[in-house]
Amino acid sequence: MNNIEKFDAEFFNISAVEAHVLDPGARMLLENTYAAIIDASINPAELQGTRTAVAGLPILGCSKNMLANRISYWLNITGPSYNIDTACSSGHFAMVEAYNLIRSGICDAAIVASVNLCLNPSVTYLSYCLGVLSGDGYCKPYDEEGAGYMRSDAAIVVYLQKAKDARRIYATFVYGKTNCDGFKEEGITFPSLDKQKILLEEFYKECNVSPLELSYLEAHATGTIAGDSVELQAIDKALCIKRDFPLLMGSVKSNIGHSEAASGHCQIAKVLIAMETSIIPPTIHFKHPRKDMTAIIEGRVKIVTEPTEWKGGYVGINSFGFGGANCHLLLKSNPKTKVNETNNNLPKLVVISGRTEEAIKIMLDDENLHVAQENLHIYLTI
Repeated sequence: MNNIEKFDAEFFNISAVEAHVLDPGARMLLENTYAAIIDASINPAELQGTRTAVAGLPILGCSKNMLANRISYWLNITGPSYNIDTACSSGHFAMVEAYNLIRSGICDAAIVASVNLCLNPSVTYLSYCLGVLSGDGYCKPYDEEGAGYMRSDAAIVVYLQKAKDARRIYATFVYGKTNCDGFKEEGITFPSLDKQKILLEEFYKECNVSPLELSYLEAHATGTIAGDSVELQAIDKALCIKRDFPLLMGSVKSNIGHSEAASGHCQIAKVLIAMETSIIPPTIHFKHPRKDMTAIIEGRVKIVTEPTEWKGGYVGINSFGFGGANCHLLLKSNPKTKVNETNNNLPKLVVISGRTEEAIKIMLDDENLHVAQENLHIYLTI
């Protein structure tokens, strides 16, 4: 990620001295939290004093307890505020926790924030020692050449709220469930086929949605030999037995790498983009399945390798922590029909926001702002 050294400390009421020593990831969580709230058509000032929860994900080299608390402090929100760490499935576990807090009435809304910055070489070296990194720098889920992943940066914030209060809806969070592998003779980092299968079977019974209704599944799929094989077998046995048509599946890690604790939110972002555009992004670097990928070879699962049009619907998302913390989410696309009126000749309102007059003028002078100057009327409000 670029420009991680840039931060508007004054805007977030942080002194220059404190901002200088603040972890870049913590700064990015504040910036992206603000962006997520605005994107939800909410004025951050409206949240002051509300029971809005904050679930954050840990950052190496930073005081963990302060990540979520700093967001709560800045927004003056009083709901539960804490961090969740289950390794690669942290983002999904945080989503389930936020979902349960809202349903139980403990809070009215929740901010679920995650960030992963690959700044510490010792963490990459540790991953190398564990044997999970790809030797060629590519993540190739389910492919015969797949032998690991590459670490990647990400910063994502999700604003979760009740449907009746929502002003802008990307998707509906239908259900979320977690479990744990427990003891395994192969070792703590080895995935459990049995527990992943049980999680999926119990999940769809509890939420009263048939696996046959799944229109797409975003897999955890990191490109590791053990992980991909076990996950695919669990999906095949739990979700594909009664299907007479292939289950569409893919992995965003092939496109952007593995952002570890933030990877679950990257999966959600991909799914939301697919819902907004009605096109499933392709899983790249997949050419030939490994010999043990029988569900793919026999046609019960189809890896999406090209931009694929679809009509939306239910989407399942897998996420597994390397210590055995498993999670599955179910999202449903927003059924509201999108109206495109860009072809008429009516005037269009374009809002450009900046903290200063100079900032607005810089954006208006940007060569990428393609407007017909003779038809442009600028009303500047500071």
